[in-house]
Amino acid sequence: MISISLCMIVKNEEDVIGRCLDTVRDIVDEIVIVDTGSTDRTKEVVSEYTDRIFDFEWINDFSAARNFAFAQATQEYLLWMDADDILKPEDQEKLRILKRSLDKKIDAASMLYILATDDAGNVTGSSRRYRLVKREKGFRWIGFVHEYLEVHGNLIDTDMAITHASLRHDSNRNITIFEEMIAKGRSFSPRDMYYYANELFDHGKRRKAIEQYTEFLDSKQGWVEDNIRACHRLSDCYAHFEEKAKSLEWLFQALRYDAPRSETCCRVGNFFFEQNNYLAAIYWYDQAIQCKDHGMLAIRTDVYSAWIPLLQLCVSYDKIGEHEKGCYYNEQAAKLRPKDPIVIGNREYFSKVLKREIVPATY
Repeated sequence: MISISLCMIVKNEEDVIGRCLDTVRDIVDEIVIVDTGSTDRTKEVVSEYTDRIFDFEWINDFSAARNFAFAQATQEYLLWMDADDILKPEDQEKLRILKRSLDKKIDAASMLYILATDDAGNVTGSSRRYRLVKREKGFRWIGFVHEYLEVHGNLIDTDMAITHASLRHDSNRNITIFEEMIAKGRSFSPRDMYYYANELFDHGKRRKAIEQYTEFLDSKQGWVEDNIRACHRLSDCYAHFEEKAKSLEWLFQALRYDAPRSETCCRVGNFFFEQNNYLAAIYWYDQAIQCKDHGMLAIRTDVYSAWIPLLQLCVSYDKIGEHEKGCYYNEQAAKLRPKDPIVIGNREYFSKVLKREIVPATY
């Protein structure tokens, strides 16, 4: 059995830190908390779980804080979580099993990170992160914002997940850090360029975002998944400015970097759907369903691989008068979310159009 230190950096997390620690306290052997300047009851709450609490002066560098937290740990393996993350009961059990069974030759283990779910509990956004790492390997965090853990050696992927369950988010925090780094004359890595462009986009600064995404792609040093998502965002920017040809062009540029992603195909399908070119839209929605899962560590928007293209195929076929096919694809979507009001409404519509009762089990 391995021993595990949970390492966390926190600031003003009194509302969520106890919820997080409750899901993992009985599994890990040590809890290391690094506080970067809380002014609420965070440290008081944390003291009920551990006495391994350290202060770290905030210097606008997440990697520095995380590396400091790792340096305080004493157990064989280091597990990291954020204060607004939780382990669901089934994942708590998976972590217990992993702790009992992990081969000590393993240097790092990845876990699924659930970023978003719909009202029915279906995962709509996820990624993979290396969460459990061997302490003696001395792995380091890199990047002052949107930091990542650089790992190598014997790596495995596990089937357990950590779930992000945020109650709030400081939307200005990251862009403020980026702007302070610019003011100090700090040079950006290609990864920094990409995430700064994302912050500009999220804050509605689309012209500046276009410049930053373009500079990032021109560097030709970006990770393939970041390249693809940069193209998607550039498409969104030009769509906002009603430059439709450029919007479509950037979606096709995304195809340069790797095999097509389902999201890219859906976006192209949406472009043609909005132009009332339903046959072209049908082609691209079908391609979205056919896409294989690529980019294990990338953020996955799972709705693009099935739910959205199935519904859009339903509507597209209906638009060209092929109501039976439209009904078929609605029922395929219903297999994913049988109680969704959209598929129920569509079923009622097709019952009237086809003049017969639609029985889901027949599809």
